[in-house]
Amino acid sequence: MDPRAAAIDDRLAGVGRIVAVTGSKGGIGKSVISSSLALAWADEGMAVGLLDLDFTSPSDHVVLGGGGRFPTEEFGVDPVVLAGVRTMSVAYFSGDAAAPMRGGDVTNTLLELLAITRWGDLDALVLDLPPGLGDIALDVVRLVPRTEFLLLGTASRVVIGSVQRAVRLLVELRAPIVGMAENLRRDGGGEVEALAAGSGVPFLGAVPYDPALEDALGDPGRLRETDFFDAVRRIGREVAGRAGTATSPPGR
Repeated sequence: MDPRAAAIDDRLAGVGRIVAVTGSKGGIGKSVISSSLALAWADEGMAVGLLDLDFTSPSDHVVLGGGGRFPTEEFGVDPVVLAGVRTMSVAYFSGDAAAPMRGGDVTNTLLELLAITRWGDLDALVLDLPPGLGDIALDVVRLVPRTEFLLLGTASRVVIGSVQRAVRLLVELRAPIVGMAENLRRDGGGEVEALAAGSGVPFLGAVPYDPALEDALGDPGRLRETDFFDAVRRIGREVAGRAGTATSPPGR
């Protein structure tokens, strides 16, 4: 047995809830939602961590304005604190260099980050999952089985189909689902809410398309002033209010 797997429970012993943001499709805003969710919870007075698991294209540190940082190390690695959020990312070690990975490299990197990061006492740890239903998602379910999944979708038919598959996979794995949210909503909408209802998953709210968002990235103060952030804050309160209620919906 890999000794790092045995160390993970100790590293996460002080963490109350673990919420993974996923949607299985790229380009739907998982990283911005994950970072903003963590920031919103920190603003509410919670002790919050944020672990960026998109190893090839990490961006949570960009959203929260943390370029050029390096974690301190002593009996493990201490998260980098950005705007009150304890963050960890491979970007702190690789910098601007590409970090291509395949197969066992992905699992090894996940094991290493989980085994060495000293989160301390947290009310919640947010996991930003990469696109797809591959190694990272499966390893998170295996290594951190108490993880709750927050599914993210958009009105795109391509995305809807991808989220449907994600729901089916999580049901098959008996992984707890805390709810589903919609990002980038424009006029109309309702497709993601209908998918949630048809899947037996709570719908937690919609985040509007906000043209002011792009210029606010990297500046937590400006990010907090956006309509986007207001919507994420409301969803965060919904998730926080559902502590202990996440279950796997019935198979479809």
